[in-house]
Amino acid sequence: MRISVIGCGYLGAVHAAAMAKLGHDVVGVDVDAAKVDDLANARAPFFEPGLPELLAESSASGRLRFTTDMSEIAGSQVHFLCVGTPQKRGEFGADLGYVNSAFDAMLAHISPGDVIAGKSTVPVGTAENLAERLGVAEPGAVLVWNPEFLREGFAVKDTLHPDRLVYGLPDGAPGEHAKALLDEVYATPLSEHIPLVVTDYATAQLVKVAANSFLATKISFINAMAELCEATGADVTSLADAIGHDARIGRRFLNAGLGFGGGCLPKDIRAFMARAGELGVDQALSFLREVDSINMRRRVRMVDLAREVSGGSIVGRRIAVLGAAFKPNSDDVRDSPALSVAAQMQLQGAHVVVTDPQAIGNARKKWPDLSFADTAEEAATGADVVLLATEWDEYREIDPEKLALVVREKRVLDGRNGLDPELWRAAGWTYRALGRR
Repeated sequence: MRISVIGCGYLGAVHAAAMAKLGHDVVGVDVDAAKVDDLANARAPFFEPGLPELLAESSASGRLRFTTDMSEIAGSQVHFLCVGTPQKRGEFGADLGYVNSAFDAMLAHISPGDVIAGKSTVPVGTAENLAERLGVAEPGAVLVWNPEFLREGFAVKDTLHPDRLVYGLPDGAPGEHAKALLDEVYATPLSEHIPLVVTDYATAQLVKVAANSFLATKISFINAMAELCEATGADVTSLADAIGHDARIGRRFLNAGLGFGGGCLPKDIRAFMARAGELGVDQALSFLREVDSINMRRRVRMVDLAREVSGGSIVGRRIAVLGAAFKPNSDDVRDSPALSVAAQMQLQGAHVVVTDPQAIGNARKKWPDLSFADTAEEAATGADVVLLATEWDEYREIDPEKLALVVREKRVLDGRNGLDPELWRAAGWTYRALGRR
């Protein structure tokens, strides 16, 4: 099939390369000429394991190309809308400016029978509005909503081998036509018996934000338990292990620590709350305000913990922060708990040195006043406190005896509960973590 992908950021670039890998002829369109140039030369403009190889393979096949010219989408049978929906400045709601401008630019190049498949995470009701506009501009085309469920660090796998597919379709013949085309697009995953949920516009738009809200709630729940554990002397990791054996709960996403960040969960739950307010059902999602509050409170608590282990003050203390990305296997620093804590400690008088295997470049742009180091050993040299803020494997596997040779004081804060406390204590370190004795 001939496919276009509009918006070649994190979602679009991965989707375009994966669709070409599945055998389709794909053109990716973006307004950022520098990004298009990188992608056209099989260079990933961000860090994502497996993406450089996928871009190179798909480009070499001749089935993948990138352009800034929207007119080149003409002739494609399915057009995937993959632009971003960031949080509005000063508000909780989602900014649909990119969605609307990209959609308007597409309309001049759409033909009867084409399918526009929205993948962006949007407030419920957006698809209905776009479908109405499409019906005026090109009545023979069909809008569907096909939400994405990518995990940064696993995006290639999640696209080629998704854990489910969701189609939000209109009723009648247009929906049947669109489903047939989407089934052809996703023929390979469907042949692997991937679950397919066929539903309406509203449900399809709610799936992603509902899933993210559930995950955020689970993460904040265990972090709320960490606060209780600190007050009572209990151990949050043992608590999570115990309740995680309950099949109704499960152990995944029950890791207490600095909480969630990135470009999805924080802005998605806030946009969800904002949309609920617009619909007059804000009380139904009022609990998400506390989920958000617990998440942000963990960052403040980590600064307090650094102060506690430093004798009551971090003024003049050298603190090594291991990690800048919001999660491992990513260079994304949007709403990064690691950088938030680092910046707060620096503002309170500490000398903070941050390191990360992939995210230093992005972190420098966001927080140019922080100091940065290329390695954990360099960051920890002369440090009074070492903070694990992003659970990269190379940090979880650091030898505490070797690291002890370069620090000034052997104090470690485990912001992700990812280290072995007995191993570090045996090496002479003072070990502290959120929710643990």
